Amino acid sequence: MVPQAVKLLQMSLGQWRRGVVKVKVHPMAKGALTYAIMWPTGSLIQQALEGRNLKDYDWARAIRFSLFGALYVAPTLYGWVRLTSAMWPQTNLRTGVVKAITEQLSYGPFACVSFFMGMSLLEFKSLAEAVEETKEKAVPTYKVGVCIWPFLQTINFSLVPEHNRVVFVSICSLMWTIFLAYMKTRHSEEQTEGDGTTTDLSCT
Repeated sequence: MVPQAVKLLQMSLGQWRRGVVKVKVHPMAKGALTYAIMWPTGSLIQQALEGRNLKDYDWARAIRFSLFGALYVAPTLYGWVRLTSAMWPQTNLRTGVVKAITEQLSYGPFACVSFFMGMSLLEFKSLAEAVEETKEKAVPTYKVGVCIWPFLQTINFSLVPEHNRVVFVSICSLMWTIFLAYMKTRHSEEQTEGDGTTTDLSCT
């Protein structure tokens, strides 16, 4: 009986191990997990740049970034990646450039608007307040994004396998998330230079 029990246990363990090896994490789940970590990390880094420390971090702000990144950004980005892969199945430099340009003309503005709207609503601001903040900050943020994301997305769409693209973008977006956190918390009034001109954050 004992040898048979040991043999049965070994067979069960072997089947369990094979089952674990066969389990593949869905790309959207990988993206959601990555964003759930990277986005609050970006928020905390931005808060550290503000001069905060562990004792006075705004943890509620970081949690909002985590929720928004994992539950909204990751799924919408995954859907966009799947759509572009279906439209342009080839993986080469030319296709990557086309996808990157298309993204900046479509998904880019949508992402900027939804970020400020969504994060404002998570702060329990009124719809009118969310709309006003979005009008103020979405365009300057988009102008900066146009200077960065076409290059990164060209690499993403032309060199990175589809199942790793959401994760690649999430890693690249850590610095971008820090910038988004800065834009989200900056004052309503633009800071002016000594000559009285308005600071322009775009690269143009």
